[in-house]
Amino acid sequence: MTDTALFPLSDEHKMILDAARDFAQSEIAPIAAEYDETGKFPSDTIKAMGEMGFMGIEVPEVYGGAEMDTLAYVLALEEICKADASHGTIMSVNNSLYCHGILKFGTEEQKKKFVTPVASGEAVGAYSLTEPMSGSDAATMRSRALRDGDEYIINGRKSWVTGGPVADYVVVYVVTDPDKGAKGITAFIVDANHPGFVRGKKEPKMGIRASATSEIVFEDYRCPVENRLGEEGEGFKIAMTVLDVGRIGIASQALGIAEASYDAAIDYAREREAFGKKIGQFQGNSFKLADMKTRIEAARLLVYNAAMAKERSKTTGERFTLAASTAKLFASETAMFCAHASVQIHGGMGYSKEYPVERYFRDAKITEIYEGTSEIQRLVISRLETGLR
Repeated sequence: MTDTALFPLSDEHKMILDAARDFAQSEIAPIAAEYDETGKFPSDTIKAMGEMGFMGIEVPEVYGGAEMDTLAYVLALEEICKADASHGTIMSVNNSLYCHGILKFGTEEQKKKFVTPVASGEAVGAYSLTEPMSGSDAATMRSRALRDGDEYIINGRKSWVTGGPVADYVVVYVVTDPDKGAKGITAFIVDANHPGFVRGKKEPKMGIRASATSEIVFEDYRCPVENRLGEEGEGFKIAMTVLDVGRIGIASQALGIAEASYDAAIDYAREREAFGKKIGQFQGNSFKLADMKTRIEAARLLVYNAAMAKERSKTTGERFTLAASTAKLFASETAMFCAHASVQIHGGMGYSKEYPVERYFRDAKITEIYEGTSEIQRLVISRLETGLR
């Protein structure tokens, strides 16, 4: 990571960058392979990250956070993901999909009750939008919530919930009025320890295996009206607004994976010899390294630009959807490009778990899929630019 004229780092930014890098390399990197192999949730390091402020970087101090800006968030997340994308996924969900949504749309009581323990690392938050038959077309969800006095009765099945097996609280999106389509979706904050909340099948994922992903099932779950996030029918708007923030997080994650892949390729190209030369001296490999570096630096500018656009929105109210989508699209495809190139440079050793590049390759793929596939990002970008739908 280097400072740039476009994005000069303050002393505070440098402080959190150094803290995240030191923690990631000393506490996360040594255990990353083990947790990837077992798929076990890294509770101890996540709690430590909360104590250091990483789980609520932009959250006000009064709610247990570090009260820093968006650039600080992406700088820290980038470093965590260079060590392990699974830890970065957990950090991203807690910061963006969970805390941000409640801070922006929640009541004062909801912020105190549901943000504080998650931002401080005492609890784990999750976000649940996707269903078995509702992914990119999120408005087609089937889970229902029926009003019953001072409660809603929720029934349905949600899928691909990051943190589902371990979450304490979940922001969930369900249908309250099926006749209104997307405008009939409402958001709720649910306590995962209450009756009617069932943790379903844990997904046997290809990558980010330690981040713990599962289905969750609601069986006559009773949610107090006071736990509704926003008004009835505002859920889809809330979900899409939150995803803008989430996409900046995934772009940062992808940037971290790309950098880790590049660093590993550089080291191997300098050490490995073939035909009497270092393999980095061969044009086929040197050009791969040049392309990796160029794409990483371009991705970095897009990610930091999106972070600054989000930061400006706090005072101007401007939307940053375009900046978030372009950053997420390019950074995720850069992560996949760099991971693929790094495996290729490593040759047979790149296919072995003895080196971390095969994990980077598996972890990189999901960044092109979750929180809006590359195809969805292209759709968002083109519609915003042309005005055509």
